[in-house]
Order: sequence, then C-alpha cells, then structure tokens
Amino acid sequence: MAVPPKLTDEQRRAALEKAAHVRRERSRIKGELKDGVLTFQQLLVLADEDAIVAKTKVLTILESLPGVGKVTARRTMERLGIAESRRLTGLGSQQRKALLEVFGD
Repeated sequence: MAVPPKLTDEQRRAALEKAAHVRRERSRIKGELKDGVLTFQQLLVLADEDAIVAKTKVLTILESLPGVGKVTARRTMERLGIAESRRLTGLGSQQRKALLEVFGD
C-alpha cells in the first residue's frame, strides 16, 4: 500500500477545509435536485462550468432526483451502458443525450 505524503499541520488543515467545502457543495446540489429547484438538464450545464459538480458520480446524482431510487438509477445506468463509477465529467455526448431522454424535463 502507498504511504500518504507527509503534510504540515497547515497543509492538512487546508486539505480538510477543502474536502469539507466539496462535501457541502455536493450536498447542496443533491438537495436542490431532490427539492426540484434544479433540473437534471440544468445540472449537466452546471457540470460544464463547475469542477466540483463535474467530479460528482452520475449514480449519486440520479439517486437524488425526485422519484428515482437506488434500484431505478442502477438499472437505468446498466441499460444505457454507463458504468456505476462514471462521473459527470466523463459522460460522452450520447450518454448525456440518453440520460436526458430518461430523466430530462
């Protein structure tokens, strides 16, 4: 197993703050999706502009959509040939189009 790099206390604190910020931002986005404030189509546009959103897993996003649970999200991704580990930034144009047909407005 790889040994993690040695960090100073300041570097460690900065890394922890950055990680906490990313978790809060992803939580906010998922909440907005669940509440209907943000649509799946709007999220894909946001992913092109925001690195935090772009690095979020597609499965996590789909599970946050209203009326879509874990089973539906997984089955849909499997049917469309999208790996569960795929992140928004890694979606191809055809995969985006297919997801929009299923979950778009």
